[in-house]
Amino acid sequence: MNENNYDAIVVGTGVSGGWAAKELCEKGLKTIVLERGPMVKHVEDYKTMNDQQWDYPAGDIITEEIKQRQPKQSRTNYVNTESTKHFFVDDIENPYNEVKPFNWIRGYHVGGRSLLWGRQVYRLGDIDFEANLKDGIAVDWPIRYKDIAPWYDYVEEYIGISGEKMNLPQLPDGKFLKPMEMHCVEKDLKKSLEENYDDRVLTIGRVAHITEGTKPGQGRVSCQYRNKCRRGCPYGAYFSSNSSTLPAADATGNMTLRPNSIVTEVIYDENKKQASGVRIIDSLTNDVIEYSAKVIFLCASTVPTTSILMQSKSDRFPNGMGNDSGELGHNLMDHHFQVGATGTSDLHRDKYYVGSRPNGHYLPRFRNLGGKTDQKDFIRGYGYQGGGSRGSWNVVPEEAYGAKFKKDILTPGDWGISLGGFGEILPYHDNKMTLNFKNIDKWGLPTVNFDCEIKENELNMRKDMQQQAVEMLENSGFNNVKGHDQKYNFGNGIHEMGTARMGHDPKTSILNKHNQLHSVKNVYVTDGSAMTSGGCTNPSITYMALTARAASHAVEQLRKMNI
Repeated sequence: MNENNYDAIVVGTGVSGGWAAKELCEKGLKTIVLERGPMVKHVEDYKTMNDQQWDYPAGDIITEEIKQRQPKQSRTNYVNTESTKHFFVDDIENPYNEVKPFNWIRGYHVGGRSLLWGRQVYRLGDIDFEANLKDGIAVDWPIRYKDIAPWYDYVEEYIGISGEKMNLPQLPDGKFLKPMEMHCVEKDLKKSLEENYDDRVLTIGRVAHITEGTKPGQGRVSCQYRNKCRRGCPYGAYFSSNSSTLPAADATGNMTLRPNSIVTEVIYDENKKQASGVRIIDSLTNDVIEYSAKVIFLCASTVPTTSILMQSKSDRFPNGMGNDSGELGHNLMDHHFQVGATGTSDLHRDKYYVGSRPNGHYLPRFRNLGGKTDQKDFIRGYGYQGGGSRGSWNVVPEEAYGAKFKKDILTPGDWGISLGGFGEILPYHDNKMTLNFKNIDKWGLPTVNFDCEIKENELNMRKDMQQQAVEMLENSGFNNVKGHDQKYNFGNGIHEMGTARMGHDPKTSILNKHNQLHSVKNVYVTDGSAMTSGGCTNPSITYMALTARAASHAVEQLRKMNI
């Protein structure tokens, strides 16, 4: 076999790329997995995994040096510590352009954002898959819940999801390990909601952490409640490509993993009318290399995958591979949040908690479910994420001695609680990304322009998100209840979606129901760019399920010699 010729190519190593690699390799395909960033080996390369705040001169906070090298990402609360800065890209070396404000959070390394994600996992249901058709918005999803439900099961059982069954049609239950425990004030809020509302219930978050037993991968065992997840978990307790799917792919002997490989385009064979491979730039040597394969999976995450397709021009595809509809790059979505309410409690002064639970509570969607829940000012809905915790110790520096000081350092503050809204953004055609060929990066590639914003539907939704959060906390007896609506910038949700959407019709969409390009059947796209609408829940589990489903279809099509 030619050293550059494989059965399959996978671009990207995040949650989608890791699953594509695992599934294709386990099904016998010799697969090269291309990652634009450097290698990160599980455990070995988690350099700060056991550090404490006092190990850093400034106390593990954001520094001026971080702000200078990561000025855009440090506008958010994600790049905010020295201990995690190395897992986020350098903004200066990886520029992009903002027609309207956009916070693009990126991790270019093996594992991608699977090392950095919030690990909240919620299935989409038919209320989501049918929403566009029902509302006359954008295009209809080409699949329904029944099509993806078995793949949700398959993925969840493999990676390990801690959660509680709720029997709610708007939030389908999954395959769960035992739920994490709520704090006392969260239990207070849960009890109050059950007493005061017939449409609202609080649960512990559904989170990709092992809470009992073990799971496949490199030594994956139960969560240790350290809450140092973003540094990389040496226990493999939370799901990441590095601890789970990539080791499974490697164990087959079928995977070749190549870091530092920037995919610039998918190569189109005009005679065969299919893709023949990809072209890369080695980020260290600047060498240009081509790899060929029978099937290609683009899993680089929404914006890079869409950029690759846009750069993949030919006589057949002058506007980018698969872009017969003109929809490539349009319909960019995220989830809007940073709105809700907080409160305090004067109860439970004799209680505290053990460990640092890497999870919060979740209040599922209760708007626009039919009947009295329907709203006149906005369509779709939102949920709430948040948590309860004991407040900080109140030590006055000027009194840092004597009997009062001794008492103060032994007495934490009041319990507090939060409800943070997390809402759907509609797939607007004019919310888009384009390529800027005048402003190129260090490898001579075009940079991305972002031109998107939330509109009237989301603004009206945000008013309700704040009002209802305030009302629920006040009705539950919390004190000092304060509503807030911080300025949300597109991208803050880190859930870029929709720029190569699935659909029935090649004239209005990029991908078919199997995640294949309508016009290039041996190219599959299974990351967030495939989403036709976003729902109001964290989408990563849907990407994984779509990827496993698409990989099964690809292997079947190869065996039938259809691609």
